[in-house]
Amino acid sequence: MQFKDLKIIEPILKSLNEEKYTEPTPIQEKAIPLILNRNDVLGSAQTGTGKTAAFAIPILQHLFVDRQNNNHSNKIKVLIITPTRELAIQIGESFTTYGKYTQLKNTVIFGGVTQGKQTEAIRKGVDILIATPGRLLDLIDQGFIHLKDIQYFVLDEADRMLDMGFIHDIKKIIAKLPTKRQSLFFSATMPDNIVELSKKILNNPKKVEVSPVSSTAETIKQLLYYTNKNNKNELLLHILNDKKIDQVLVFTRTKHGADKIVRSLATKNIKTAAIHGNKAQNHRQKALSQFKDKEIRVLVATDIAARGIDIDKLKYVINYDIPNISETYVHRIGRSGRAGEDGTAISFCEPEENIFIKDIEKLINQKIPIVKENPFPQTDKVMTESERKEFEKEKIRKKQEFFATKKKKESNSKSVKTYNKRK
Repeated sequence: MQFKDLKIIEPILKSLNEEKYTEPTPIQEKAIPLILNRNDVLGSAQTGTGKTAAFAIPILQHLFVDRQNNNHSNKIKVLIITPTRELAIQIGESFTTYGKYTQLKNTVIFGGVTQGKQTEAIRKGVDILIATPGRLLDLIDQGFIHLKDIQYFVLDEADRMLDMGFIHDIKKIIAKLPTKRQSLFFSATMPDNIVELSKKILNNPKKVEVSPVSSTAETIKQLLYYTNKNNKNELLLHILNDKKIDQVLVFTRTKHGADKIVRSLATKNIKTAAIHGNKAQNHRQKALSQFKDKEIRVLVATDIAARGIDIDKLKYVINYDIPNISETYVHRIGRSGRAGEDGTAISFCEPEENIFIKDIEKLINQKIPIVKENPFPQTDKVMTESERKEFEKEKIRKKQEFFATKKKKESNSKSVKTYNKRK
């Protein structure tokens, strides 16, 4: 099947052809006709399946046809809610690409930056608004945005939204929407709380499920290195000696860990950047743009910051730290091998993470191939429960000692200053 078989209008087909998109992915093939038929849709699809286009294309078509029928007004008619800035920007770029010849306007709003440019774009008039929950509610409270004219509502990455604590914000936003609207709800997983939320948003929805979260794309080659915690950095450098790996996304568990990798690779003249919650928005966007343009070779990210990263033909992903949630592994490696392309996912596993690998293999129902030619094999033993408790106690003791010393120095410094003033 091709996009033209889905009754896509010519202006959108033209933009798709320019991007060399001819055949829809399974979720696009299933969801687009339902959305064009004005059904509410409950979609379950993992990262990399093309779900943004699955809702963007039919929404653009609806708006374009409405405009042709002289139903155009300079008001926000589409609202898309998404959990992160990166994903919001990515969705905005998709609407711009697919709607190139429709003359429909979209804008993206998110926190972490000044609101001036965002409110100016809204004042000039937009058809499609892509937003993170916090900034949206803020601008509603300030009177810059009204939702009374919304005809199409999309809640994207619903599971991540709830994980990040946005449930109350989502409920506030839903309460402000017109009851008569078409609603689309997408989530990678469907736990009970997600299903309950969908019932409050959707009206008699059609269900679309493609590639459940427990599956990994067949096009992704998975490799596993069992190593020690202290050898992970050397192992990363060893892998990056392969010049074929010209663009790689590296996942870490913590922000501190991401920054540490950047500093380490910089000493080897490997162009690297990190994106995580402590980085300013302009820094994150610059790093992402440089990575897309291959100006930097390695992008290091935490899971939340990486949600929404969509790099065409990204071949390599490295799990520097193994996630303790099995589904996260599937999301991570899905950043490579997107839309049928080949990809390689490499995982570093230290002793304390061995149990996570077992959980992941159980979830995906396959064994991850172990790399035998490993210059840094796992030799450390997993800590016993008593050893772990001692280790945690020691960490706390050192932390308390550090802050006590710091406080003492600050107190001494203050005393000296007071003494000098009195003199």
